[in-house]
Amino acid sequence: MTPSGAGAPAEPFAAAPPAEPPERLLGRLADPALRRVAERSLAGERLSFEDGLVLFRSPDLLGVGALANHERERRHGNRGYYNVNRYLNPTNLCWVDCGLCAWARKPGVAGGYTMAIEEAVREAAAGWHDGITELHVVGGLHPSLPYEYYPGLLRALRARFPGVHIKAWTMVELDWFARVGKKDLVETIRELKGSGMDSCPGGGAEIFAKRVRDVICTNKIDGERWLEIARLCHLEGVKTNVTMLYGSIETDEERVDHLLRIRGLQDETKGFLGFVPLAFHPDGTPFAHLPATSGTLDLRVIAAARLLLDNVEHVKAYWVQIGEKFAPVALRFGADDLVGTVTEETITHAAGATTEAGLSRLEMERLIRSAGREPFERDAYYERVVRDEGGRVVRANRHDFVPVSSATPAPAAPHSPAPLDPALASS
Repeated sequence: MTPSGAGAPAEPFAAAPPAEPPERLLGRLADPALRRVAERSLAGERLSFEDGLVLFRSPDLLGVGALANHERERRHGNRGYYNVNRYLNPTNLCWVDCGLCAWARKPGVAGGYTMAIEEAVREAAAGWHDGITELHVVGGLHPSLPYEYYPGLLRALRARFPGVHIKAWTMVELDWFARVGKKDLVETIRELKGSGMDSCPGGGAEIFAKRVRDVICTNKIDGERWLEIARLCHLEGVKTNVTMLYGSIETDEERVDHLLRIRGLQDETKGFLGFVPLAFHPDGTPFAHLPATSGTLDLRVIAAARLLLDNVEHVKAYWVQIGEKFAPVALRFGADDLVGTVTEETITHAAGATTEAGLSRLEMERLIRSAGREPFERDAYYERVVRDEGGRVVRANRHDFVPVSSATPAPAAPHSPAPLDPALASS
């Protein structure tokens, strides 16, 4: 495993129940079309577009889940990954005006905010109580902040939190920063990386299909541009996640197309750390008339992604969006990672999420154990976080942390932004 990649875990898998023999798994699949897909998957063959449609349309959802679980356990044994992370949203001011977003505000509208760099650092420090190992930084496309704000914020966070992995800025934000600074994108990526950007979250991918983007996020960069920027990040040594927003107006064909485009870029760059399915939350958006996603769709998307994305090591179940009771089930439908404790998540909650805004380590481990999985607190490289008997971080992200007496910040009153939305809240 290289420092910039997820790679194979450094220690043996947690023991999993004996894998179901392929013959038995095939024998209990009720759908003949799914059985043919399963034969190819179990033989190690790459699944096609048509196979993907079968995964989304088969009436045998339990069979799709069993097949995905088989692949998940082959890769990760009985581990259920999570990390202790802190969400930081420096501003919710945004000129883009996406229909899918219930979180962003225009300048002058009630609920809008922008943190000064010093304020953003204090806000990040307010979530230190559980010993965070990752900061997740995303925000709106602010119409007037100068370019220097963004590398300046990264430098301040890096100075304040050495050893903490900074996962910052989506492909959409990188595109905007380059435009603001009148810079080449590669130059922008290099400067932000040099300022402390360790990796990038996968938000803004939505659905790559133009038909869908023209409705739900008209002014956002198109799918081709999103993939182009991700490619540039990967070539510059900046790994990213990748997402798919499902449950709005997209078709099964558009979902499969999205997943296969991810797979195609991963073949080329191997730069995606993980895939994060994001359930669309319509409340508070112009699409409030649409129903929320069902649990069966949530599980089907996770399972289909695990089977189609044969070159992406980790498929995540974002507990904030699919719920604390349902997320453990996803660990049996192809997901291996429940993302993180996400201290003070606000984006999805702006669109009606009713989950907690953050969980403790103990609560995360309880969720994972409720699925019969073994909790594994990971760092950015999927290596185990080392803590002392008091729960303080000793080693993470290939960094030895200083004693807590020197590292723990003084308490600070947290900023209270308006709650957030699925397109920005990606991991």
